[in-house]
Amino acid sequence: MKSFFSVLIFATFLLATFLRGCFGEETLQLNDDVLGLLVFKSALQDPWRNLDSWNEDDNSPCGWKFVKCNLKTGRVTEISLDGLGLSGKFGRGLEKLRFLKVLSLSNNKISGGVNPELALVTSLERLNLSRNNLTGEIPSFLDNMSSIQSIDVSQNSLSGPVSDTMFGNCTALRFVSLSGNFLEGQIPGSVGRCAVLNHLNLSNNRFSGNPRFSGGIWSLAKLRTLDLSNNALSGSVPVGIAVVHNMKQVFLNGNQFSGSLPDDIGLCPHVNTLDFSSNRFTERVPESLQRLSSLSYLNLSNNLLTGDFPQWISTLTSLEYIDFSRNYLMGSLPMSMGDLKSLKFLSLSENKLNGTIPESMRDYSSLTVINLSKNGFNGSIPKGLFNMNLEEMDLSRNELSGPIPSASSKIFESLQMLDLSDNSLTGEIPAEISLSSKLGYLNLSWNHLESRMPSELGYFQNLSVLDLRNNGLIGSVPGDICDSGSMAILQLDGNSLTGPIPVEIGNCTSLYLLSLSHNNLSGPIPRTMSMLNNLKILKLEFNELSGEIPQDLGKLENLLIANVSYNRLVGRLPPGGIFQTLDASAIQGNLGICSPLLKGPCKLNVPKPLVLDPFAYGSRGGDRDENNRQHPSSSTDSTNFRHHRFLSVSSLVAISAAAVIAVGVIVITLLNASARRKISYIENALESMCSSSTRSANLAAGKLVLFDSKSTPDWLSTSIELILNKATEIGEGVFGTVYKASLGREGTVVAIKKLVTANTLQYQEEFDREVRILGKARHPHLISLRGYYWTPHLQLLVSDYAAEGSLQGKLHEQTSSFVPLVWPQRFKIVLGTAKGLAYLHHSFRPSIIHYNIKPCNILLDENLNPKISDFGLARLLTKLDKHVVSNRFQSAPGYVAPELACQSLRVNEKCDVYGFGVLILELVTGRRPVEYGEDNVVILSDHVRVLLEQGNVLDCVDPGMGEYPQEEVLPVLKLALVCTSQIPSSRPSMAEVVQILQVIQTPVAHRVEAF
Repeated sequence: MKSFFSVLIFATFLLATFLRGCFGEETLQLNDDVLGLLVFKSALQDPWRNLDSWNEDDNSPCGWKFVKCNLKTGRVTEISLDGLGLSGKFGRGLEKLRFLKVLSLSNNKISGGVNPELALVTSLERLNLSRNNLTGEIPSFLDNMSSIQSIDVSQNSLSGPVSDTMFGNCTALRFVSLSGNFLEGQIPGSVGRCAVLNHLNLSNNRFSGNPRFSGGIWSLAKLRTLDLSNNALSGSVPVGIAVVHNMKQVFLNGNQFSGSLPDDIGLCPHVNTLDFSSNRFTERVPESLQRLSSLSYLNLSNNLLTGDFPQWISTLTSLEYIDFSRNYLMGSLPMSMGDLKSLKFLSLSENKLNGTIPESMRDYSSLTVINLSKNGFNGSIPKGLFNMNLEEMDLSRNELSGPIPSASSKIFESLQMLDLSDNSLTGEIPAEISLSSKLGYLNLSWNHLESRMPSELGYFQNLSVLDLRNNGLIGSVPGDICDSGSMAILQLDGNSLTGPIPVEIGNCTSLYLLSLSHNNLSGPIPRTMSMLNNLKILKLEFNELSGEIPQDLGKLENLLIANVSYNRLVGRLPPGGIFQTLDASAIQGNLGICSPLLKGPCKLNVPKPLVLDPFAYGSRGGDRDENNRQHPSSSTDSTNFRHHRFLSVSSLVAISAAAVIAVGVIVITLLNASARRKISYIENALESMCSSSTRSANLAAGKLVLFDSKSTPDWLSTSIELILNKATEIGEGVFGTVYKASLGREGTVVAIKKLVTANTLQYQEEFDREVRILGKARHPHLISLRGYYWTPHLQLLVSDYAAEGSLQGKLHEQTSSFVPLVWPQRFKIVLGTAKGLAYLHHSFRPSIIHYNIKPCNILLDENLNPKISDFGLARLLTKLDKHVVSNRFQSAPGYVAPELACQSLRVNEKCDVYGFGVLILELVTGRRPVEYGEDNVVILSDHVRVLLEQGNVLDCVDPGMGEYPQEEVLPVLKLALVCTSQIPSSRPSMAEVVQILQVIQTPVAHRVEAF
């Protein structure tokens, strides 16, 4: 019905156009706006019925909602449809509104391209199409709108280059925002012709090259805001900005600019915001900056700036935000730092600053965040810092000494994050810190604090991360440590804590990491620990814990890492969970844990066996008096008893010997039968090659074997006609070719791998056993193996089919719909793949080795969760011959562990760890592991390692993934380099990799949740 109405409106529109041509403009001018708006509306979906007042029966649209008219002429001058939930296409009709001045459609879901006929509205002054789903290139017709003053098409999906004629006729243009799209190429030089332009925002695109400052942007004398942030712009920023006398805000952050900062930046007296962060600027901070008396925001972080810290910084009394972090600044802070009375944010982390923290900082009445971490500051912490309304304080990784100052009531009401770790602080933990009701992150680790554990820990209401590692804390673990109900990370290891682990630890239901290792804790492991359903890492090693590990701990399904080594534990390991797959290093050094991995004694805490009294079954009471005292027996009775005991022992020995002999006979019989079956099987196979008997033909036909007992009878009983040809082929690897096929009458789509025949297990019994082991590997990050199809000459594996494709396509196979993966997606793929590999390595004995980790074998579901395919196929080969190894190197260059190339073939877990490390590098950088140039070959792992040694490792990060947290990306890159170590023993296990990745991610996540 709606489509019919749209056609009717459009026909009316064409008729009106024809009649106007016949009878003149004035005849139908009152209906032009009505018809134009109705045609435009017909292409939209209006779920909230906001446009119901737009009625075709009206002679004028001036009474319609969201429409404004000129009172004299009655013609439409403004349409404002912002945030109405509209969707559909940007259709025709608006070109009829010849007097339209304002068109605003922002914050909707309108898709498709901008209709080029909008160029006919020559009266348009303001155009706002921001925050929609528009695609295609920037409309080239905008250069014909001589009256246009404001253009905002930000936050869409527009792509391609911007024509150099875009700003060919911009005499009235004052505001331009193209930010948040996928625009590329160079910034058009014609922008320098926009003489009255005062706002230019081209941020968050893919513009590259040098933006032609001289003679271009620097010639825009009336420019007030310039935002070129988060592109791929490069080159130097020359002097000349002083010409832009009215400049107030400059954002060049997130690019690849190099060289020195422009020396004349201080000649723009009205500048209040400067952000040059995340570039490659070198040399000193320009002294001309001290002239900017109006400057309130200054961000020069993440560059290569050198020289002494500017002592004149305190003259900029209007500063509210200073960030010089991640540079190479040296020297000390001026004592006059306290003159910055308006300062709210101060970050000088990761420099080479030294000296003491100025006492004058106590005068910062507005400061909320101070970060001086990773420098060389010494001396004591100024007491005044704990008498402020701070929200975050990070003084970690310095050389600070002395006690932690006592806190005042001001900081109790505001403090959310406190990190004083990795210093040389002494004394006690101030009890009043626990009164900080908003505190979510507390890290005092790696100091020399010597006191009892604070008994006020239960006062924390929002604490999610508590890290007191490696101090000299004594006393017991408080029972109320988790009364806040939000504790996620608790690390108390490396102290001198005594006493038992409190049973109240079961109240820490949100805990995901618990580390109490390297203390003097005693007593049993509380059974209440089994209530920690979110627990992923448990470290209790090097204590004095005794008794058995509670069997209920085996129910902790999320537990990935556990270590109880070097305690006084005995007995059985909990069934299920991670405990049955722990290696020897996680349980060694105890009194008697029962495990085949340990050589020591096995001690079970079980009741002593009940020993029956041989005289208890004589007369019912004649042999015992009322006090249960045994009567003395005669010598004859004693002799008979000894003879009876001797016969019992002899009988037991005889029975045992008979049982052993019987078992031996059964085993030998079974072995002989198995051998006869194998000989018969070989004879039948040979017969099938030489004759056409019915029996051999049936054998050669094969049968599909599915592991799922819930499969339909049709699957289990019917021989399947497998069509394996080029039309159904979807991939090829070292171990064979993959096809897409359907099974049964239901047509279930599966993936079929036709294995290479060389060295494949020759007997179905062996093949069945190994494939069934692989079929038991069920994990959220593994592709499930459903079954197999076997004949002597054809072996097929049946697994789930992944319709969303592989990681290879997401990284390198760029199509018209290609959208780069952002950092959270990439991290999710890294962590999920690590979990899948850790499951294969640590949940099976012997471990399942993937052997062929690469992006092609990492499949993605609809939520971009990774699923590992083709794992463990080396188990199906009798040996890895030279042909397979050669193909392995050719199909996955850069992914093969070096020991496989230069030593005897030893495929083990460390080979997978190496391939996983390369996978991380490929995900973070977006580059292939080996790239061939005209004159050289670039090995990705070597390239990243060199950049790390030079201090420029973040330069290799894929710019396509946009903004990313450096505190996550940098350690992930370092982890990748550890995984790709040339020495296998230097690589971590996959369980350790998972633990490291979770520690990298979780503290930040919890800090975000807490704050």
